[in-house]
Amino acid sequence: MKQLNYQTLQDLNYDGYLLKDAPERILQFGEGNFMRAFVDFFIDKMNETADFNSKVVLVQPIPKFTTPDVGDFINEQEGLYTLYLRGSENGQEVSSKRVISCVSRCLNAYSDYEAVMECAKNPELRFITCNTTEAGIVYDPSCQFTDTPANSFPAKLTQFLYKRFETFAGNSKKGFIILSCELIDNNGKELEKCVLKHAEDWDLGADFISWIKEANLFCSTLVDRIVTGYPRSDADALNQENGYIDKVLNTGEIFGFWVIEGPQSIKEEFPCEKANLPILITDDHKPYKQRKVRILNGAHTSMVLGAYLAGQDIVRDCMKDDVIRGYMKQAIYQEIIPTLSLPEEELMSFVASVTDRFQNPFIDHALLAISLNSTAKWKARVMPSLKGYIEKYHTLPTCITASFAFYAAFYRGIRMEENTMIGVRNHTEEYEIKDDKAVLDFFFAHKDDDADAYAHAVCSNIDFWGEDLTQIAGFEAAVSEILKEIENKGTYAVMKDCLA
Repeated sequence: MKQLNYQTLQDLNYDGYLLKDAPERILQFGEGNFMRAFVDFFIDKMNETADFNSKVVLVQPIPKFTTPDVGDFINEQEGLYTLYLRGSENGQEVSSKRVISCVSRCLNAYSDYEAVMECAKNPELRFITCNTTEAGIVYDPSCQFTDTPANSFPAKLTQFLYKRFETFAGNSKKGFIILSCELIDNNGKELEKCVLKHAEDWDLGADFISWIKEANLFCSTLVDRIVTGYPRSDADALNQENGYIDKVLNTGEIFGFWVIEGPQSIKEEFPCEKANLPILITDDHKPYKQRKVRILNGAHTSMVLGAYLAGQDIVRDCMKDDVIRGYMKQAIYQEIIPTLSLPEEELMSFVASVTDRFQNPFIDHALLAISLNSTAKWKARVMPSLKGYIEKYHTLPTCITASFAFYAAFYRGIRMEENTMIGVRNHTEEYEIKDDKAVLDFFFAHKDDDADAYAHAVCSNIDFWGEDLTQIAGFEAAVSEILKEIENKGTYAVMKDCLA
């Protein structure tokens, strides 16, 4: 079979949508699976249905580790790749396939530095998108303007923006709409802060700093789609079915939602509404981030540790169990949703999508994978609902309180092995507990405590929670009592009791 490219598709009489030639209007820092299954999918759809007529230049923001790599494969395939979106809608399996044709090429920020900077001279370039991981948006004082390129992403972006500023003599109409997709709070604004700091430290001038602020729009965004990446187990079969070799096949779930914080005028240039895409332009993305973190992520964190101790291994199977599913739904509907500010209709619609996503037949979402760093996750995802519920109803939420006891029970290990603690479920099966070293050291030190002492130690750890949870009336006693019930009956029985 031939490798995927435009000629191969022509030879195969491919009749799907393709856009071979269009101006490069988007620079994207990040060539990974997520951005190609999320941002580039939406751009491709806007090209097809809203005459967006835009190509994307991908930039690998880190040096190449191997040759060839993903970027090389993308270039060999003329930017083309096959994307499969698969999942469950209203309990039914759904699957779609699309050849994405919005990508023009892939550059490397290091080996193709001059080519990347040359993109700044393109008068038609209007958008910059990025996902350089949570660690990507940081201010690194060691970065220098003369580096080729600077080490951090914000420093690279500052260099690029200065080249743009220089090329067009500070023209206020040649700035960018910058869509930051990193998974940190206020990602766009944090990126802007770092860029401005570099511009100041590098003495790039007041005019440039004013141009950054006035000619460019740094948008904070919320991104939501599970992307499962290259389908190693069935790639050969898919290639056979397609009649071509695609070295950068990509897969993800059907669900996708992108919230962009910015003025409604963005729609005039970024026609997501015209294309009828699940992209929301709003003046405040925070309620939607709160909805996702509290409902989707919070439901995961509330359920998975107790479900794992009860003998389950993947999320989909949990959804087939009436007790575990009932426990999760009660936590969402009765304890989490009442603490949120969005209209009830929007919350209920999101919950329906969460249920579909959790039972996706194409994703084996392992509970142990979700359990990684559960201490920080419980604080960020579940504790706000605990406090919001208590503030509203002046009593403890049953399921959320139980979830804290499940967390504590899961972390009661028996021994340490390097940077991992080993726990035991069902008295025989060992499992790995992975978290920061300080967290594991704490739990190992308290592994032999009785339930009362253990509950007190965990609840009162201010380093974990930022406050002393023993000060919440009745919480410590309730956690201790549930821990005793777990020891006697197991987490499954506790979940069943929550539904009584």
